[in-house]
Amino acid sequence: MYEAETDGVRVAVEPEYLEERSSPAEGRYLWAYTVEIENLRQDTVQLVARSWRITDAAGRVEEVSGAGVVGEQPILKPGDLFRYTSAAPLTTPSGFMSGAYQMVTADGQAFEAMIPAFSLDSPYEPARRRPN
Repeated sequence: MYEAETDGVRVAVEPEYLEERSSPAEGRYLWAYTVEIENLRQDTVQLVARSWRITDAAGRVEEVSGAGVVGEQPILKPGDLFRYTSAAPLTTPSGFMSGAYQMVTADGQAFEAMIPAFSLDSPYEPARRRPN
């Protein structure tokens, strides 16, 4: 599990390669990732938007942003935890993701909660050559 804490918001991510939904022969690899967002602060916060940076093994970068997550803009009271699962496709057998959630406090102060960088690894990643 990958974890980061920013301004009292803990974000933990667990990626999983989806063998049954991938097709390496067609250059299609799919990962699910489960995210836990926990409010460790003393005040209520709301996740209003997200931004992701998805990088494949060839160095291609895709930026994804939008309102909320999985159709929700969860409100987290002190101690609350919100969990969701989403998916990311790549055309290479590995890559990584990172990003941030745009949060706002009950009194309107905005801040970003960082999403830790995490790797997307499949069993189809070729073995890397070791130096002699």
